[in-house]
Amino acid sequence: MMAEELAYVLITPYTIGKSRTGGVIGRIIGRTGLDLVAARMFGPSRKLVEEYAELVRNDQESAAEERDILADYILRALAPDEASGRPRRVLMLLFWGEDAIRKVREVTGSARYSMDSARTVREIYGDFITGGGGEVLYIEPAVLIGNGPQSVAAGLRLWSRYSTPDGGIIMQGVDVPEDEGVERTLVIIKPDNFRVPSVRPGSIIDTFSGSGLRIVGAKVHRMSVAEAEEFYGPVRGVLREKLRGRVAELAGKALRSELGCEIPADLQEKIGEMLAPVYGDHQFNEIVQFMTGYWPPDCAPAEKQKPGRERCLALVYAGPDAVRKIREILGPTDPRKAQPGSVRREFGRDVMVNAAHASDSPENAVREMRILRVDEDTITPWVEKMELVEGS
Repeated sequence: MMAEELAYVLITPYTIGKSRTGGVIGRIIGRTGLDLVAARMFGPSRKLVEEYAELVRNDQESAAEERDILADYILRALAPDEASGRPRRVLMLLFWGEDAIRKVREVTGSARYSMDSARTVREIYGDFITGGGGEVLYIEPAVLIGNGPQSVAAGLRLWSRYSTPDGGIIMQGVDVPEDEGVERTLVIIKPDNFRVPSVRPGSIIDTFSGSGLRIVGAKVHRMSVAEAEEFYGPVRGVLREKLRGRVAELAGKALRSELGCEIPADLQEKIGEMLAPVYGDHQFNEIVQFMTGYWPPDCAPAEKQKPGRERCLALVYAGPDAVRKIREILGPTDPRKAQPGSVRREFGRDVMVNAAHASDSPENAVREMRILRVDEDTITPWVEKMELVEGS
């Protein structure tokens, strides 16, 4: 059995700008079977870019003929825009699992790939053009990785040092609109999409790319029971009221079956009023359990604060009319009522296992992002874990 290890992937500004983020994520998860354990958007400063380029230029674990090519690319493509000084968006993803570095390297492919196939991320999403004399005329590697244990560790330590000043929600990115009408909205790729490694998370992100909005923040998150109860708190009252008629109908049928007599409509209505809060709370607890992996009534107060068993991917989208655009692509809560091509119609199963969540107003987006702390640095804790594993 191979040792578990950490690998990173940096999705380049070009790939993000061309809305290929979902395709890259889907291909890496689907082809490697690794766990996506952290994600963070960066707006790299010139200092970070220069240090990373130098690290790549001196990387003894990568092919000698690729080092200078990639280092020069990094200086050109990842540095802040010269005219405005605004940073470019780079998305860092961390993957954990057995033999992770080799698996990520193989699915990524070489920077000097062959044009005869389209098996790797770089063959599908990158470009590598040479002249008649073999000189490199143009390169777009799509993603950047560490090729071996030493280069991965060095790269992770470097990006971790800059994670607080250069990472988070990158609203100041060079390609992010600055108009007055720009909104931010939160999308959650729900836990059912991560229980088995597959292309599903990436395919959902690809569907949302039809909005034309920019991803400005990302976080892999394990929602605690306390967070889920606060996050879905407004739903509890709605469930209690909305389910009254359904409870009355179910209760009437059950009593008729057991007692063998008709239940008067007014009595059935009263039963619905009495039981709806109980049934609504049960439904609410099922939602919390789905998102966290824990049944809330069984959790002590201290346990409610602990990260949940289930994993989701939180994404922040920005742009004009962002809330409406995302919710139109998402579709209604019940996948059966959603339009073909919508996220919930294509990937949802029922009103709870419905693939993704999206904020229903700019105000709720702010509230939900605060609860999930989407701008929190989740890179550094994993780098510290890597250091402990290496030192053990």
